[in-house]
Amino acid sequence: MTWVLLAALWLGLGGTAAQNGSSAGNATCLACHGQAGATSPSGQSVYVDPSHFADSVHASLPCTACHGSIAGYPHPAKMEAVNCGTCHGAEAGDIAASVHAKINAAQAGPAGRAPSPLDMVPCLGCHGDPHAIVPVANAGSPVYPLNIPRTCGACHGNPALAKKYGFPDVYAMYMDSIHGFALTKDGLLVAASCSSCHGTHKILSHTDPQSRTYRANIPNTCGGCHAGPLAQYLAGIHGRQKEAGNALAPVCTSCHTAHQVVQVARASWQKQTSATCGSCHQNRYATYLDTFHAQVSAIGYVEAAHCWNCHGNHDILPPSDPKSSVNPANLLHTCQQCHPDANASFIRYQPHADPHNRLAYPHLWFTKQLMNLLLIAVLGFFFLHTILWFLRSMFDRLGRAARGEGKP
Repeated sequence: MTWVLLAALWLGLGGTAAQNGSSAGNATCLACHGQAGATSPSGQSVYVDPSHFADSVHASLPCTACHGSIAGYPHPAKMEAVNCGTCHGAEAGDIAASVHAKINAAQAGPAGRAPSPLDMVPCLGCHGDPHAIVPVANAGSPVYPLNIPRTCGACHGNPALAKKYGFPDVYAMYMDSIHGFALTKDGLLVAASCSSCHGTHKILSHTDPQSRTYRANIPNTCGGCHAGPLAQYLAGIHGRQKEAGNALAPVCTSCHTAHQVVQVARASWQKQTSATCGSCHQNRYATYLDTFHAQVSAIGYVEAAHCWNCHGNHDILPPSDPKSSVNPANLLHTCQQCHPDANASFIRYQPHADPHNRLAYPHLWFTKQLMNLLLIAVLGFFFLHTILWFLRSMFDRLGRAARGEGKP
């Protein structure tokens, strides 16, 4: 396709209509750009599929609405970059503040450069071919809920890009998660996708206080879908600490992770989550590991009590709180969830008693010392007994040999 043909089209079909942006003007553009294999003088493809364009959200707009630098035909070979923000100002403002815009600027080069197609990467990278963009509700859209993981995964599942920009390869993690399975396998549009947590256009770094994935904002982000657990969390000690400004207070991702969220009924999750609690409650976790509950849980018996079986999961409260499941007044009922025959004597058991703490648990400490001494004495006695018996046997054998008695 040559630019002479464009001049002929201009004279034959009417340049005024194209400039005025009528449907005839779009037909003028497509008369050239709608031919398969159409290229610019530099060899770059300028083909626009007429059928895709007719179904797009931009079909009702004149070509000059986006390519406003066209003043007549034949137009210059080097066109100005399209600015999507001309119509989508709010979205453009959000993207300009996003991490994607920062990456795009780093790719495009220094300020003051000539306009580049990279200027549209934050838009086209997600929405696809600008001449074939369909509504978000259209199942063919790259940003349709079912398609979002694959669209985001084009970059966030690319190991080379992950290494270049220092972000984790989260696509595979998400696809194996309960969210990814529900969305892509079960087709549940209500399941969380990338945009559910990170937003759409104003995607910010998790270190930015305004980000939806900033640590302090995570409960509200997850609570957008999980309203019940959020209410319980805010009523519990963890939520109270977080609202009080404690930066170390656990949030949803502290226990469930961000992209690898799995079903809590899985034995693997239950086994590792007790250790997750122990990352903050180290002393309590150490004493838990000494219990029968922990030991049978370690071999995969998920019915054994874990931290949350006694303390709750989202609405965890300190023992001093009358509503706490481990408050002395409620402890019998808590134990009876697994031990129906539990009585007042049963709950005298102290699951977190520390035998190394002499001041807090003197009776336990002395019992432990006594048992250690007893163990050492028994083992020592039999060790000495074995040595003496061995020596006696040796001397007896040597004596018989000296007397020529041979073997008995």
